[in-house]
Amino acid sequence: MIRTAPGTTRRPNNLAPLFAPRGIAVVGASRTRNKLGAALARSLSGFAGEGGHLALVNHRDDTMYASVRDAAENGPVDLAMICVPAPACPAVLAEAAAAGARAAVICGGGFAEAGGPGIGLQRELAEVVAESGIRLLGPNTSGFLAPHAGVTASFVPGIAQVRPGRVAIVAASGGVNHALAFLLGEAGHGISLAVGLGNGVDITAPDVLDYLADDPATGAVALHVESVADGARLVAAVRRVAARLPVVALVVGKHDVGAFAASHTGALATSWRTARAALAQAGAVLVDDERELVDAVGALAVTRARPCAEPGVGVVTAQAGPGLLLLDDLRGRRVNVPELAAATQETLAGILPPLTFQRNPVDTGRPGPDLGRVLATVGADPEVDVIAAYALHEPDAVDLVAAAREGRAAGVPIVLGLGGVGEQVVRNRRALLDAGIAVATEPRGVAAATAALLADARARRSVPATPPAGDVPTGITGAYDEHQAKELLGRLGVATMPRRVCHDRSAAHAALAELGGPVAVKVLDAAILHKTEVGGVHLGVSAPAELDAVLDKLDAIGADRYLVETMAPPGVDLVVGARRDPVFGPLVLLGLGGTTAEALADVALRLAPLTAAEAATMPGELAGRALLDGWRGGPVLDPDELGAVVTALGELLAANPTLDEIEVNPMRVTVDGLVALDAVIITEEADDAQPDQ
Repeated sequence: MIRTAPGTTRRPNNLAPLFAPRGIAVVGASRTRNKLGAALARSLSGFAGEGGHLALVNHRDDTMYASVRDAAENGPVDLAMICVPAPACPAVLAEAAAAGARAAVICGGGFAEAGGPGIGLQRELAEVVAESGIRLLGPNTSGFLAPHAGVTASFVPGIAQVRPGRVAIVAASGGVNHALAFLLGEAGHGISLAVGLGNGVDITAPDVLDYLADDPATGAVALHVESVADGARLVAAVRRVAARLPVVALVVGKHDVGAFAASHTGALATSWRTARAALAQAGAVLVDDERELVDAVGALAVTRARPCAEPGVGVVTAQAGPGLLLLDDLRGRRVNVPELAAATQETLAGILPPLTFQRNPVDTGRPGPDLGRVLATVGADPEVDVIAAYALHEPDAVDLVAAAREGRAAGVPIVLGLGGVGEQVVRNRRALLDAGIAVATEPRGVAAATAALLADARARRSVPATPPAGDVPTGITGAYDEHQAKELLGRLGVATMPRRVCHDRSAAHAALAELGGPVAVKVLDAAILHKTEVGGVHLGVSAPAELDAVLDKLDAIGADRYLVETMAPPGVDLVVGARRDPVFGPLVLLGLGGTTAEALADVALRLAPLTAAEAATMPGELAGRALLDGWRGGPVLDPDELGAVVTALGELLAANPTLDEIEVNPMRVTVDGLVALDAVIITEEADDAQPDQ
């Protein structure tokens, strides 16, 4: 998807007039039921601000105030809900600011998302904001919900029925904001704040996140991302919130939806993969869809697991079939489900019938009066950090709420899937949530919630700091050929094979004699980035006659210099690189198999600079990671060695503003360690001088 350049300046965190106003004016209020101003007036009809009031403003209606200024004479107006046609909005926004309003919401569309004149109108709104200091939510949003403050600033029917609670929603889309609020309400969770950002002329996700970082009513944050204007600022905001609260992020754009995303809000969309990697590095838990978002943030709003590098899960099921679904889903998420200790199994054997499976998962056969003891026993196992459980509602067999309360072990949260329908099931789910026990309705939801608790526990673990790599080379400018790039890698401590730069045939023959065969013979030209595509790479050259034949081919493509290099031992090839992302800044990348990594998108990304310990975790994210663990007698990757290389590349990029990209492809894993077989360096000057290839 398309990326935008950063440039947003952080403004003071002064959103209280928006989310907890003393008084509200609905500008463009109407008696005509189907108009936006009428819908917002109805939604806000129950508002009674502290020392303020709700004022309906419409200069054409004698029963209403003629202006925000008139309304402010009868009580403070902090928030203006602007419900007028798009062309009138800039003037109305300026008038509200002049009358003392410190925040405004523009729900209507017709701005940048519509193109044409709407782009100019949105620019005018931005100018009013810059000149007056008023904070603006929208335009093109369905508003927000702040139940604790009694503010339903939304025209969507029914949203006021969502009860106050501990989950905050920060959504790029007003529609997604409301959809998530309804889903969370159905799941038994209340809302502390639910915000749809719309076009984000002024208030963007980092602004709301900064506000939530200090909000005592919020226990967890659901973040929905469609586009990112300033990656560094978003990462910093997520990091601030995640230091106190769990943040669960859903990033749109795995598939090609960039054009539609742009038309939705008038903003460009960032790279899906990059945004996810950046948010995870900042401490957010990632999910793949809105159902997972609800299950994950709902669980984290009521409980958290202990910080742990590799937490284990104990699975308890009262029905074998759902238990198999749960286990299969957990395995697919790479969750550690360890076999229970012998002492744990011995205790379980004294509680459960002999034919039940008791090693992990633990199958109770059906829910019974001993379910609480089973849960407590599994939770006491030294390898278990979270319990994932499922049971159907069978009130004659067991009181599931009482069993879950009995089964809680200190520091070991329970995620309980409670299947069934009816008012009693709904009440039980609510009672479990009130008791601090995460709840889901089906095995998939249990797996999603469990995975979220584990991801949060890993994100909060203490990662050992590593000392700086030392002096980082600076002044990286101009064009670099492969030899020069490898010289720079050598300064970073990256191993390469012995090589010789040759300016003529006699030097190439001397290099072959000195190095001994077999060797790789390559064209040496900084202007040729993809040597294999032009026939510029020949491998396994051992004899002088073979060398002459290769040199003839290289001369035919215009080579005037050659690189003769000792062939590397066999191994597994990686691609390792660092590049400058236009939204998030310096990034490092790791993938398997050179060009295969691009085709399969099997890559791991991190923001740079980063610690070697952080970089060492990247191979674990690759789908083909088994190839790095000695697959069929092959070499084993040393993650610490890789971490040092990746960290060095990231530091190099961060320290050199004119360096756009450095790629080592392939970087081979051998029995003797990592060795760089090819390297490309692209700088701003070299990039500007490159012809289209």
